[in-house]
Amino acid sequence: MIKNSAKVLVLLGGLFLGGCSSLKETALKPVEYVNPYMGNISHLLVPTYPTMHLPNAMLRVYPEREDYTGVRLKGLPVAVTSHRGSSAFSLSPFQGPKTELKSVIRYSYDREKITPYSYYVYLDEQEMDVRFGLSGQAAVYEINFGRQEDSYLVVSSRQGELKWDGNALSGYQELANNTRIYVYLQPETQPLNVSVLRGGQLSAGTSTQGQEASMVMEFPAAQKSLKLRYGISFIDAAQAQRNMVREVAGKSIAQVQTAAEKRWNEALGKIAVAGGTPDERRVFYTSLYRTFERPVNISEDGRYFSAFDGKVHESDRDFYTDDWIWDSYRAHHPLNVLIDPAKEEDILNSFVLMAQQMNQFWLPTFPEITGDSRRMNSNHGVATLLDAWQKGLRNFDLTAGYQASRNAIMEKTLAPWSAAPAGELDRFYQRKGYIPALRPGEKEYIPEVNSFERRQAIAVTLGTAYDQWALSEMADELGNAADAKFFREKSYNYRHLFNKETGFFHPKDSAGNFIMPFDYKFSGGMGARDYYGENNAWTYQWDVQHNVADLISLMGGRQNFLQNLDQLFEEPLGRSKFSFYAQLPDQTGNVGQFSMANEPSLHIPYLYNYAGQPWKTQKMIRFLVDTWFRNDLMGVPGDEDGGGMSAFVVFSQLGFYPVTPGMPVYNIGSPVFEKAVVNLGNGKEFSIIAKNYDPENKYIQSARLNGQDWNKPWFSHQDIMNGGVLELTMGVKPNKNWGAAVEAAPPSLGK
Repeated sequence: MIKNSAKVLVLLGGLFLGGCSSLKETALKPVEYVNPYMGNISHLLVPTYPTMHLPNAMLRVYPEREDYTGVRLKGLPVAVTSHRGSSAFSLSPFQGPKTELKSVIRYSYDREKITPYSYYVYLDEQEMDVRFGLSGQAAVYEINFGRQEDSYLVVSSRQGELKWDGNALSGYQELANNTRIYVYLQPETQPLNVSVLRGGQLSAGTSTQGQEASMVMEFPAAQKSLKLRYGISFIDAAQAQRNMVREVAGKSIAQVQTAAEKRWNEALGKIAVAGGTPDERRVFYTSLYRTFERPVNISEDGRYFSAFDGKVHESDRDFYTDDWIWDSYRAHHPLNVLIDPAKEEDILNSFVLMAQQMNQFWLPTFPEITGDSRRMNSNHGVATLLDAWQKGLRNFDLTAGYQASRNAIMEKTLAPWSAAPAGELDRFYQRKGYIPALRPGEKEYIPEVNSFERRQAIAVTLGTAYDQWALSEMADELGNAADAKFFREKSYNYRHLFNKETGFFHPKDSAGNFIMPFDYKFSGGMGARDYYGENNAWTYQWDVQHNVADLISLMGGRQNFLQNLDQLFEEPLGRSKFSFYAQLPDQTGNVGQFSMANEPSLHIPYLYNYAGQPWKTQKMIRFLVDTWFRNDLMGVPGDEDGGGMSAFVVFSQLGFYPVTPGMPVYNIGSPVFEKAVVNLGNGKEFSIIAKNYDPENKYIQSARLNGQDWNKPWFSHQDIMNGGVLELTMGVKPNKNWGAAVEAAPPSLGK
């Protein structure tokens, strides 16, 4: 939790914010600004969890309960293997009659306190204090018993095996796709007895397996406290033991927590900010903390288990997984490129290895601990590879990455949520340049199409056009002129579905006819999935990130483009909130039809920059961030998938954003802080300075980049990669001339 004691601002990573008035204030270390409870409740979705972990570490835990308002904990957590997963294994300390022992005990609790690296909770009915500290692959619990009674510790695996060897408990839990997580757990005090718990009954034994495999350690009434150390592994129990010994053996909770706190301050200190309100700094550092939750490094002493081929590999490079790329390509990966390029290179190298390890040489879309789940639509890992390469990262195999990307688009079906090979739907796309949609009531006949996720005809067509643009750019880099030309032509496929009469992307049937009648708000069933994806046509009207100039042209020029943007933020829901969200539960955080709660919307407020009204980008970004991202329990509007949306907040509070991953360009918004310094990971720094700073001064009056007058609402990665300074003179009213010239539009295909 946020501490209230004032401390001197610590600016880690060699960053010094000279000349900022906020340095006269007292402040906290970066990690002390983090509020893990921010956004734990939302309108409909569960956007965030109060997760404890080291940056990008394999071991993650959070209290398991129904949601934040759940008044009972489901045991104590050991490890979660997915951003939204339930805990693998469970610990349940207990004092009371043996007959009340259960595999997982539900606790009434109080005074819970969570930081990114520590946990405290009081189990009030049990009268126990629980403290926890963790490292990357191991952790320590300390349980203080409140009564003079015999004590028990129940350890459970939801589906697996547990064994007691006289010194420690070890075992595994089955996940999916022949993947297991292993644990090695050692009590500091040896128990009086260890037995098996089945169906609420204790029996003699040193091992158990199956569903709810549970073992019980028994301790005497004189036992005041119990310390436990454990390690986890995806390789085997012996490796879990080595991880425990390496990271926490002989260490107290205080030592483990102090080391973890240092790691967090180093990670969060890659960006130092001054100015802004205390809550704005808390939102910023909490959002930055969220970006370190995923992907996770699963390398263990130079080895890792890959669910992509079911084998243990040796490697001198870190292997990362659990990365939902449909979300993370937009801002999360570009943030990694900016502040931790070496880590990003290892992540992209992992993507290429995954493709090589799978039966089909296809770039992953949703790599998880258990392999590639192929969720959502399109394959934006393609743009992620390109983005890093265009920004100078070279420590991954672009040739292999390109081939895996090409195969993923040309050989795998484009049907959402499917890992099937290309079929009839894909052959149609290759011939006609769009995914055909079914008419209302028409029965699905394509076997690859998921019965719930549907075809998502518009979303897939537009998303694949973007992927094919990225392929064309990669082919250019590799000197493959034929592929570059082929995929560049395909990158315009979105044009096939643009309805010039309405200005929307409109589904067509297989005969090439627009499906009529049509409602751009509500056609398409649950989540509009027949045609779009989680969001309606008002969101997908803007889903041409790679060619905004052409989108402006399709809409009839800048004036129509701007009118359509304005209307997006003004258009009413069209139904009661109850009815609207019953059909579009992911499209919350509304400002008109704009949804701040879902990732396809993130770039939209920046599009005013492309058509001569950057002052409206400045206005909308500040309004949206201030309105929807707050330091409270409902401070995240919706679909925060472990860092993807939080990276948008980090960029937007700094004052710039990567609208088109794959194009090394950043759009300028409106900085929240008086000064920010970004450590670029190469020994250089990029500073953003808001002159004439005041929280009300959100409009840019003039700008200078690296000492030169700057009248463009964008800048390139090249402008800052060797260090740089962006000075923005701010004012309370917009300067409608700044950045409004035609030539100020960011470079875009077709311009």
